[in-house]
Amino acid sequence: MSQHVGEFSIAIEQVDGYEFRVKFDKEQYESLMLDEPAPLSQDRAPNAARILAAAVGNCLSASLLFCLSRAGVKLEDIKSDVKVELTRNENRRLRIGHMEVTVRPKLSATGEKIDKCLETFEDFCVVTQSVREGLDVKVNVEPQ
Repeated sequence: MSQHVGEFSIAIEQVDGYEFRVKFDKEQYESLMLDEPAPLSQDRAPNAARILAAAVGNCLSASLLFCLSRAGVKLEDIKSDVKVELTRNENRRLRIGHMEVTVRPKLSATGEKIDKCLETFEDFCVVTQSVREGLDVKVNVEPQ
């Protein structure tokens, strides 16, 4: 059972061809450009699949950092890599088939607190767990 705890909105506007500008809900956030790779477009910015991969990797990194910080574990550095496999479904539509995330925390120690974080941090990652469970996405088209 889920409980509503908040919401946010972003705006997306076409710039040129398949280039889009994402405007976030807070003034201090810079706009983000998106584009599609060739041959569809000019590949001037990351596409949505790459942004999703970045969101998953960032969320996991931040979740582990948060857990380690709360446990009082000193973290020297953290780096992550996300490998995305693109596939085609039975209707030949391009899909994200698989993501593999490697999180590399640089720790100055080992111990029980670290082990506990390594066991639990994924469960607190909002984006990764939402993607894993699937999302209810309603789509409305309102011609202007």
